[in-house]
Amino acid sequence: MFGRKDNNAKQRSSALEKGEIKAFLGPGSHFEGKMAFDEIVRLDGAFRGEITSRDTLIVGETADIQAQVIVGTLIISGKLRGSIKAVSRVEMRAPARIDGDVETPSLIIEEGVIWNGQLVMKPAEKVQNDETVQASR
Repeated sequence: MFGRKDNNAKQRSSALEKGEIKAFLGPGSHFEGKMAFDEIVRLDGAFRGEITSRDTLIVGETADIQAQVIVGTLIISGKLRGSIKAVSRVEMRAPARIDGDVETPSLIIEEGVIWNGQLVMKPAEKVQNDETVQASR
């Protein structure tokens, strides 16, 4: 009896999470260029270029990204080579492998993550003010 409730709750949670993702680049796919978006996007394939968003980018375990990334929040479990700038936070989840510098007010790194780069941390207000100044130019 209790197992059924837990399973239903998990199914609803999964459906909600999937419903929140507005674009998905699946495993085995390749894309090169500039990507800009306003809602949550998940990448599990290969991407080369530039990624810009005010919202969340999720980089799955099978992803291989070579890009300059400027987003609101980055959640990464795959491979990323390039610079990262996140207005809110960066979450590095195992088995992520990151080669590049990170600028963010909040950084979470799980055990098992490999990261080579430098970190610049500014208060969230400072990062947002810098973004506003650059946008107004």
